[in-house]
Amino acid sequence: MDDVKIGEILLPGDPDTQKEREETVRSKFWPKMKRVVSKVPFARDAAAAYYCAVDPSTPLRAKGILLAALGYFIMPIDVVPDMLAVIGFTDDIAVLTAALAMIRAHIKMEHYDAADIALEKMREE
Repeated sequence: MDDVKIGEILLPGDPDTQKEREETVRSKFWPKMKRVVSKVPFARDAAAAYYCAVDPSTPLRAKGILLAALGYFIMPIDVVPDMLAVIGFTDDIAVLTAALAMIRAHIKMEHYDAADIALEKMREE
């Protein structure tokens, strides 16, 4: 994936777009994560990004960028299909890594703590 494509994916969008993305991410993130948690090396970062994106104290621009990245992760149609073992998630990790780099100042340890708890529960199920 080139920087232009990732840049296009990570546009924060207007408030209506963000609201729509947030509803989609809230409804589809955890079901997708449950299906792939053992296959993705970036599960902790993705879960922390989720908690940052739904945190009311996260600024709108950062929230929009994260929602765009998480929306890409949960999309059923992907640039590189997730069924392709290791390489299937390379595009997802590229988008998430770019998003995290852009909003690094806004993701907090409490987001990672919440991610750790949620992932631990998921792995126990």
